[in-house]
Amino acid sequence: MARVAIVTGGTRGIGRAISLELKAAGFSVAANYGGNDEAANKFKEETGVPVFKWSVADYDSCAEGVKKVEAELGPVDVLINNAGITRDTMFHKMTPQQWHEVIDTNLSGLFNMTHQVWPGMRDRKFGRIVNISSINGQKGQMGQVNYSAAKSGDLGFTKALAQEGAFKGITVNAVCPGYIGTEMVRAIDPEVLKAKILPHIPVGRLGEPEEIAKIVAFLVSDDAGFITGSTISANGGQHMA
Repeated sequence: MARVAIVTGGTRGIGRAISLELKAAGFSVAANYGGNDEAANKFKEETGVPVFKWSVADYDSCAEGVKKVEAELGPVDVLINNAGITRDTMFHKMTPQQWHEVIDTNLSGLFNMTHQVWPGMRDRKFGRIVNISSINGQKGQMGQVNYSAAKSGDLGFTKALAQEGAFKGITVNAVCPGYIGTEMVRAIDPEVLKAKILPHIPVGRLGEPEEIAKIVAFLVSDDAGFITGSTISANGGQHMA
């Protein structure tokens, strides 16, 4: 029977690529999304991957969402915490709302989601959790104090939880993408990309969502059972932690 995987933020960008990669690898995938019904329904029609709507920032919504997934597909073996938002601004202009929205989704979202599947993984003595952090959680980024703080917190979450899961057959790892050619990044002015972003990436190009997805697919495979508490950097050499 196929293992069940939830991908949060799984209908667009990196999450979409992860959902498709895991489906191709034989997983039964549930793609979560937070708000864009049109994009989610289009994704479902194009791929056949079932979609489930809830906010990872809300604990009770996560509990209800996971129950729906498990009722339809079965117990969750794999969780990809990918959902994330930005509310970029310089710190002296940052509002409490901008701070809390990013922390609630990008950091508390990991707790809210993982807490739902952790007991079952422990009982079955198997689980794979991959947290999608960011290069800016490793090095920081001006105008992203909220985002960088949350994504850095994701790495601490990963390392601590990995120690708790190891003896129960659960691995917990993180991936830190750099600039990836998602719809959002490709919408940046080409001259800005050429002058201010690409020169800082030694390989001289943006990453592709599929490249991140293949890392995730390996980390959730049986072959990666000895890898836990690790952070994989995929940034074209822009930052070497």
